[in-house]
Amino acid sequence: MRKKLIMAAAAFAVAGLVLSGCSPSSGNNSGGGSDKPLTIAMPNGAITENSNPFLSTAAGSQLGYRWAIYEPVVQFNLAEPSKPGTPWLAEEFAWNDDYTAITFTVRDGAKWSDGEDITADDYVYTFELLRDNAALNVSALPITDVTDNGDGTVTVGFETSQYVRQQFIYQTFIVPEHVWSKIADPETDVNKTPVGSGPYTLKTWTPQVVTLTARDDYWGGEPPVKTLQYSSFTDNAALTTALTSGQVQWTWTFIPDYENVFIAKDPANHLAWFPAGLGIDLLYVNTQEKPFDDAAVRKAVSMVIDRDKISTQAYSATSPAITSETGLPQPAGDPFISSELTDATYEVDVDGAKKVLADAGYTLDGDKLIDPSGTPVTFSLTNPTGWSDYLASLQIIADSVKPLGIDATVDAQAADPWFDAVAQGNFQATNHWTDTGITPYDIYSNSMNGTFNVPIGESAEWNFGRYENPKATELLSQYVAATDDAGRQTALDGLQQIFVDDVPAIPTVGRAFGAEFSQKYWKGWPSADNPYAHPQPTQPSVSQVLMSLEANNG
Repeated sequence: MRKKLIMAAAAFAVAGLVLSGCSPSSGNNSGGGSDKPLTIAMPNGAITENSNPFLSTAAGSQLGYRWAIYEPVVQFNLAEPSKPGTPWLAEEFAWNDDYTAITFTVRDGAKWSDGEDITADDYVYTFELLRDNAALNVSALPITDVTDNGDGTVTVGFETSQYVRQQFIYQTFIVPEHVWSKIADPETDVNKTPVGSGPYTLKTWTPQVVTLTARDDYWGGEPPVKTLQYSSFTDNAALTTALTSGQVQWTWTFIPDYENVFIAKDPANHLAWFPAGLGIDLLYVNTQEKPFDDAAVRKAVSMVIDRDKISTQAYSATSPAITSETGLPQPAGDPFISSELTDATYEVDVDGAKKVLADAGYTLDGDKLIDPSGTPVTFSLTNPTGWSDYLASLQIIADSVKPLGIDATVDAQAADPWFDAVAQGNFQATNHWTDTGITPYDIYSNSMNGTFNVPIGESAEWNFGRYENPKATELLSQYVAATDDAGRQTALDGLQQIFVDDVPAIPTVGRAFGAEFSQKYWKGWPSADNPYAHPQPTQPSVSQVLMSLEANNG
């Protein structure tokens, strides 16, 4: 399994429960009931005491317990991105027409865990703290001004439209001014006694188990689970063993053949859900060099890839195959797909791919495909050693292009050189992810936005294939600047047509964000039938999930 370095929740190492002394107690309990703790774990290796909610490297962030102590102003659901956000700590919120300002209504009666009232001053302090401290502003929110309107509302202004970045504002947690204004250095303080707005407080912290207890004065009511126990394992296998035995009840860890390894061990209680939001894995191809400087080759390669095989064999069915040629995963992408392209779906079509190549002047010399200049068509596919799902996917692609007469090789390399090679454009084809948002913008911007283009040899932030299309870049700008849904859909329709016709990159699977659960003691987890929240235990939705659980006394 590859290490997704952009997700703090997916750090993998090798061994058992970290500093194995004390361990979560759930596995020693029998029967159901509200007296049982909820045991939560991640495979993040050794942890040190740090509950600073602003730091992604802190234990509170890596294990996820910061989101039980603090909470976002608005809950948003990447599994159902077309749905509006749900007011959470903020009682209400409203954007202006061009999404350059948002106004929050401070929730009446909400208190900090130390008993102090949550006020507009706390909102102002938090957003100004982010604006004035780049190290804390990890989402790079372009905050300009923060205004207490004097009526229980606070308005935050931004330099540019935040329509395509709404989730980063929504996930902002508010901190108490009366605590943080006295902290000498918010960037380094470990926050040993956190004061938050969420349903839980920190009770004890050890390297083996971090214990949280439910508040009795939480604005959202009485939390159903009275005790949370967080632990860190240093290895997927060890965590999987703890999960299947019942020692851990909520986690996200990659489990090959999870149906047999996990679900089948206790079908009545073991659950897993892997929704795909508006993010995908795709094959970036270098559009500045042969053979992928020719759209005909890009299209032909895309036409012969068996995406279902990639999903089931490379990803153990945890990431769904992309079926729409627009590149949008479904069902999350359904509300955004152009009405002109609803029938544009992927099917393996070797004969069709051969015709595309023949029409573009390619010929066969025996079983070798020859380009119009007389050169055999070959290419190399690369990903880091150890990223097993990506490498397996590349091998399927290499096998898929053989009937076209293309010789493709899979070449693994170390991760650091791979990151450099991809950023600098020194590759022919590679699997990579896109960002995930509440709009399709990131999928198209990450793969064809000309504002990211730099010469080969210089590091690009996105658009690693150096795809050049001024119309696509213009449409992306129009999408961001549009002030109504009709204008956004018009821009999106144009982007999708370019994506289908010119194939700037080759989508393979939806980028799932999954989780595994046990409902032996607690039920009400997010699922395909009830997709009310992001399921992972390290995300801003933690408080929403915890408040939706109920004791399983069956």
